[in-house]
Amino acid sequence: MVSAQLKDKVPPHNHEAEVATLGAILLDPDALGQVLGYLRPPDFYRNAHARIFEAILALYERGEEIDLITLTQELRTLAVLEGVGGAGYVASLTTSVPTSANIEYYARIVRGASVRRRLLKIANEIIAEAYDDSRESRAILEEAERKIFEITDSQQDAGFQKARDIVEETVEAIERLYHTKDNYTGIPSGFPSLDNMLSGFQDSEFIVIGARPSVGKTALALTMTANIAVHHKIPVGFFTLEMSKQALMQRLLSAEARIGSQTLRTGMLKSSDFKNLTDAAGLIYEAPLWIADTPNMRLLDLRAQARRMVSQNGVRIVFVDYLTLVSAENSDSPRHEQIAEISRSLKALARELEVPVVALSQVTRDSEGKRPNLANIRESGAIEQDADVVIFLHRERISEQETHQQAQVVETELIVAKQRNGPVGTVKIAFVPRYTKFESLANEPV
Repeated sequence: MVSAQLKDKVPPHNHEAEVATLGAILLDPDALGQVLGYLRPPDFYRNAHARIFEAILALYERGEEIDLITLTQELRTLAVLEGVGGAGYVASLTTSVPTSANIEYYARIVRGASVRRRLLKIANEIIAEAYDDSRESRAILEEAERKIFEITDSQQDAGFQKARDIVEETVEAIERLYHTKDNYTGIPSGFPSLDNMLSGFQDSEFIVIGARPSVGKTALALTMTANIAVHHKIPVGFFTLEMSKQALMQRLLSAEARIGSQTLRTGMLKSSDFKNLTDAAGLIYEAPLWIADTPNMRLLDLRAQARRMVSQNGVRIVFVDYLTLVSAENSDSPRHEQIAEISRSLKALARELEVPVVALSQVTRDSEGKRPNLANIRESGAIEQDADVVIFLHRERISEQETHQQAQVVETELIVAKQRNGPVGTVKIAFVPRYTKFESLANEPV
């Protein structure tokens, strides 16, 4: 019944707003700059108006004057003048609006109607696909999310601010830091030497942690996660693409309860271990930590879940373990292009959500036994380019037998090889194999 009522409805549009927008530009060509960030020809419902706006943009791109004469001539050159209503209709546009002062208001009405039309188009496509039994439900959902997010992304204005506005915001932020006396401007990792160098993990930054396999990337990320979520009560989102959520939780419990990971795996616990295990479980239970466990997670799904984590649960930092296990949308493209797409997308996600995104990445085999550098990031130079901070994890490999020794502690280097807005250097921390966790060195200043 509802579908039948909607079927014959005219798609959302506002003829008066479209005419007023074009008229305002003809009255004051400088007004075009106010709407270029978000208004495009397809946003106009009437085809004639879209053609007129295309002609205006063509004049603008060539640096030519925009007025009734030049616009009419451009439309005549494009052989569309009669199709848009002739020179008379173009001239009538300026009589419909007295001033260009409200052009942004008119343009946003045009843009809003355009978004509604796109939503209707997508809704109809989803309905048609839902009736197609040859399509998997998951594939239909992915496609629907992708199309919706394309609209969301395109809604972001490419605006700019005057320096005085930015300096006011910056000074206010500095004053807040002065009054709160926080040591770090970002989210503390739990390692004072690293936090002193980075001032914590900063909002909107894309951070990459690289190392060879089995050196401790996941252990470091989990140690940081526990420091942030369990001990500082800061909401964390953790995407585990390599380990199951149970294996991940077992590591967290081992580290927090200080019970050997091998002991937990085999169940060979002593009676005294259960109190530590219960206490650790209680701390983690209360922690604001959200874990996504999906092998071969598609990039679209990761972005969608991260958005929900931030909007619904207030997550303030996201970890991805690890970057090269994320599946790109275009799986047919060369691998280095896929990795570049993933890297760019995670960088954009950090800026969009205004939270740090920390992604783990492997380094190339030729770094084995040597201190890694930026050239060793595996599979794509785009990761090095996109990252705001690159940290390498470096230590001597230890044998399985050494791993299970009770008192074994291995000094490890965290090499800050790139920091877009700060210094680079090396800090030392301690790896405790028995609990598969990292700790600050005993002599490290806190």
